[in-house]
Order: sequence, then C-alpha cells, then structure tokens
Amino acid sequence: MNRKVSSLFFAFLFVFMSGFAAAQHETEGEKSAEKVEHAEGDKPFNATKMIMEHISDSNEWHLWTTKDENGEEHHTSIPLPIIIKDNSGWHTFLSKDIAHGHEHDGYTLHEGQVVSTKGIEKATLFAVISGKQKASDVFFDMSITKNTASMFLSVIFMLVIFLGMAKNYKKSQLPKGAGKLLEPVIVFIRDEVAIPNIGSVKYKRYMPYLLTAFFFIWFNNLFGLIPFFPGGANLTGNIAITSVLAIITLLITLFSANKDYWKHIFMPPVPLLLYPIMVPIEIIGIFTKPFALMMRLFANITAGHIMILAIISLIFIFKSPFLGFASVPLALFVSVLELLVAALQAYIFTVLSALFIGIAVAEHDHDHAHNDDDSVGHDTMVA
Repeated sequence: MNRKVSSLFFAFLFVFMSGFAAAQHETEGEKSAEKVEHAEGDKPFNATKMIMEHISDSNEWHLWTTKDENGEEHHTSIPLPIIIKDNSGWHTFLSKDIAHGHEHDGYTLHEGQVVSTKGIEKATLFAVISGKQKASDVFFDMSITKNTASMFLSVIFMLVIFLGMAKNYKKSQLPKGAGKLLEPVIVFIRDEVAIPNIGSVKYKRYMPYLLTAFFFIWFNNLFGLIPFFPGGANLTGNIAITSVLAIITLLITLFSANKDYWKHIFMPPVPLLLYPIMVPIEIIGIFTKPFALMMRLFANITAGHIMILAIISLIFIFKSPFLGFASVPLALFVSVLELLVAALQAYIFTVLSALFIGIAVAEHDHDHAHNDDDSVGHDTMVA
C-alpha cells in the first residue's frame, strides 16, 4: 500500500512541478513540417527555423496542414486551454480564440507565444523573484501547453498500466498482459540499479521514485518519436522538465543524506591546509551532479530530434525529390536508433540517481572512507 501511495505521490509531483516550470519557459510554438513557405521573392528554406519550431513547445497541438485551390494554407489543430492571470483577474479560453492573429481579452499568439496586445509583459519566474518585474504590472501565463498536455497523457497512461498490473497481482502472482513485458524491467531496476547502488537494506524506500522516474522518462521518450497525435511532443527535450526531474533527485539525495555524507562534504579526509580548496569543491559538487542529470537528458533527446529533422531538411535545402531516396532511409535508421536511446537515457538517469542517493545514505568505515570515496568517484566518472 505504501509503495502505491509513494508512486502516485511522485507521479503527481512530476505533473505539478513540471507544469509549473513549463509555464515559466518561453515557448516558440510548434508548426508542421509541411509549413515550408516560399514567400515572395522565392525566399530560401530556413532549416534552422523549421527545426527550432518543431522541437519547441506550443499552445496548440498541430495535426496537419492543407492547401486549398488558391494556395491558402489551412491548419488543423487541437486547441489547448489558455490560463492567464493579470491585474484585471483571470482569463481562461482556448488557444483557437487567439490563433492566426485573432485577439481575445487583450491577448493574442505571436510566433507561438501568448502576448498582450495592451503592452503588458509576461512574467518570468526569476524576474519576479529578483524584483525586476512587479506582480501587478505583468501577466502570469499558466496555460496548458503541448508539453504539459503530453505529460498528463503519459501519466494517465502510466496509471492505467501499473494500476492494472497491481490489480492482476492481487489475484495471481503470475504476470498478465502488460505485466509480462514490464515485470522483467522492474526486476532489472531493482536488482541491477537500486540494490547495487543503494544497498539491500535501504533500497526499498527509493524504489517508487526510481521506477517512476525510469518509466516516466522512457514512455515520454517513446511518445516523442511518434510523429502524430498523441505523440510528437518534445517533453524530455524541454529543459524545464529535465530540470524538475534533476531537482527532485537532488532533494531526495539531500534529505536522505546521513552524517557521514555531510562530514565528507565539510570535513573531507585531507590535510587542514586543503580545506579552503576542497570544501568549496565538495559543495559545488552537490549541485553539479543534478546539473549533469538535467543537461544529459535534455541534450541527448533534443539532439536526436534535431538530427532527424536536419536529415529530412536536406530534401528542401537542395530542392531535389531524388535526395529523398537517401535522406528518408537515413532518417528512418536514426529513428530506429532513437528507440534504443529512449531506453538508454531513462536507464542512465535512473542509475545515476540511484548512485547519488546511494552515496548519501552509505554508512562508511571511517578508517577506509578515503578509499571508498575514491572508488565511488571512479564509478561516477565511468557512468
């Protein structure tokens, strides 16, 4: 029962914190690959702009684009809720009300971003905290973007899968349905990730988080490779999402740390003359570990999407359909390779989180602490 409650808690924490962070992240707006406009004067195809638009967030879920007999484009999208708080109160409506230049309640969409037609600035988290922006002079955009909607869908998918598995296990210990596929993965995370890094005594309390993190990242990586609804969102390639995941790992590590961990930080086993150097390095190391988690996941997933789009862009850059015979198979090969990367990045994030937690909760033999720390440092560099 406690494990189920813990898993549901972490799932809710992911949704709440990531949704809040994504609301502060300025979105570029996603547009279809088919929206390649050769404006008057035969403006050249801008591959960089197209790629950045596709990997960025959006206030609508674009499905497809069609052209009528006059060459005018018509976009079919799923509108998403716009939620805005300003000095006049709350404003809630759908993104279709402000799309394509339309205005509603003093707001419109400009290059995929919600902007005020009255000249009110959008609030950013750090500007408000630092005092550069006054809460009464800005508007707070808490809209449900494409990434946020994708996150909700993935969490619902996870709840349906794992609550169904739990229900089946109450009847029989033999796995059924999705359990036949996912049980070996769960056992692998327990036996090859949690126990070796955290220890056979303390690993159980961290299993709900490790499993939630692994499947949340893995499923969303896979959904991001699906080019049509409900896939196509670059969720784990959004630095706001990866930063929240890394912060959660950091908080669990710090609140689980024992006195040996803090003693190693503030009283490292080195001569006193080296304390002014080693103590700041150890303190910096507390924050560089989650930073590495954040950047590794963000960079690898984003790089995969950019690579696929760049290969497809070659057709439009050279304006030759024959190049498709080379670029399309190559893009397909990279897409298949991304299936491996999707699982690999989820595994790396989970194993490093378990490693950092294990370092914090480990009981050290003080006579051999220095040797153990060297060993842990070597393992971290290898990972």
